[in-house]
Amino acid sequence: MKEKRSSGKEKVQRFGRFLSGMVMPNIAAFIAWGLITALFIETGWAPNESFAKLVEPLMKYLLPILIGYQGGKLVHGERGAVVGAIATAGIVVGSSIPMFLGAMIMGPLGGYLIKKFDKLIDGKVKAGFEMLVNNFSAGILGGFLALLAFKFIEPVVAAVSTGLGAAAQAITEKGLLPLIAIVVEPAKILFLNNAINHGVFSPLGVQQVQEAGKSIFFLLEPNPGPGLGILLAYMLYSKGTSKQSAPGAIIIHFLGGIHEIYFPYVLMKPVLLLAVIAGGIAGDLTFVLTKAGLVASPSPGSIISLMAMTPKGGHLGVLLGVIIATAVSFLIASIIIKRSAGEEDNIEEAQAKMRAMKAESKGQKVSEATSAVSNGKRENINLIVFACDAGMGSSAMGESILRKALKDANITNIEVKHSSVDSIPAGADIVFTQENLSERAKKSAPDAEIITVKNFLDRSRYDAFINELKK
Repeated sequence: MKEKRSSGKEKVQRFGRFLSGMVMPNIAAFIAWGLITALFIETGWAPNESFAKLVEPLMKYLLPILIGYQGGKLVHGERGAVVGAIATAGIVVGSSIPMFLGAMIMGPLGGYLIKKFDKLIDGKVKAGFEMLVNNFSAGILGGFLALLAFKFIEPVVAAVSTGLGAAAQAITEKGLLPLIAIVVEPAKILFLNNAINHGVFSPLGVQQVQEAGKSIFFLLEPNPGPGLGILLAYMLYSKGTSKQSAPGAIIIHFLGGIHEIYFPYVLMKPVLLLAVIAGGIAGDLTFVLTKAGLVASPSPGSIISLMAMTPKGGHLGVLLGVIIATAVSFLIASIIIKRSAGEEDNIEEAQAKMRAMKAESKGQKVSEATSAVSNGKRENINLIVFACDAGMGSSAMGESILRKALKDANITNIEVKHSSVDSIPAGADIVFTQENLSERAKKSAPDAEIITVKNFLDRSRYDAFINELKK
């Protein structure tokens, strides 16, 4: 029974990774659309009838096609991406609603079918005809899928999307929406946050923005309040390393928007799930009562992102929801932490547990090795890359720390960058990555030296590395 539950959980996580993988690389496009919407629609900060004409085409055509392109790419590289985009175009043309759900179907479908075709003809095309076969096969298949999507699939997906939107609206009107925090907050700790936010809430939110100019669905997962309450309670009432590390974690979580920084603090005392769930419910209820909403998904979930995506006149409701969520989470967490004051908090063990859970959520195995550093002499190092899963959060922080440490050590001839672990720049000599991502890093940068770290914020690891360089 336990194996079946584990298998089911793994399948859900794998599906969640795939959904978020279609949306995450295109977040910049969502933000661009959100800013244009917030500024130039009739109720925006600077209403402009001419610029406002961009809103609907970006939402209706660009965003779904980007998702379809990425979905096809995840399945079969660039060829899959192109066929996925063509197929997605067929489902968005003529639709009266944003076809995000349709894009998540047609993009991967296009990639899958062209992948099967390429496998079928592998080794059977005569020399000199490869380009002809490749181009025409992708064009014919993409065109056929576009016609199929336009005529038959679009009406079905439109009906499903409309039904989901109506159900979500009914739940909101009955005041039951805040209870969704019972699912969302624990799911964040299981690293399903991106899948829930970008795979479920974002499509609903965009549809609601089209009708009302803002959406509460963009606030349900990114709210930093519940996590902030946990970290504040640790900062004031805990002891040892968890108390010392909490202030820095607060800055990274609340201002940087990297929510996973507070997960180990919850895992140290799993009963704290009650605090984040209660905080989430309180925050969501406040959003409902104040009719708060955003114009696009804030990513990462920083208070800065939330404020930037808030429409004119809506900042008070958003801020109130964050503050109340923080207060409720803090009060409950404080009681729990005070009652366990005699227990020793093991943040390192909790971080190790979090890494194992994150690795599991990504379908990876956690490496037992703590470092892949060679004892040999390093020479001719030109490029060092920090690689994390998305290439936007923790890797950027590690890059900043090492760049400053190199500067302080008067080492100025080494370039330091950050990237996603699957897109490490060519020419990287050394790659710093987390233990559970080392195998993917080796595949992405086979000629680079891979150095695994437990925590990108561990300055001592970089000091040791710089001392080796000086030798």
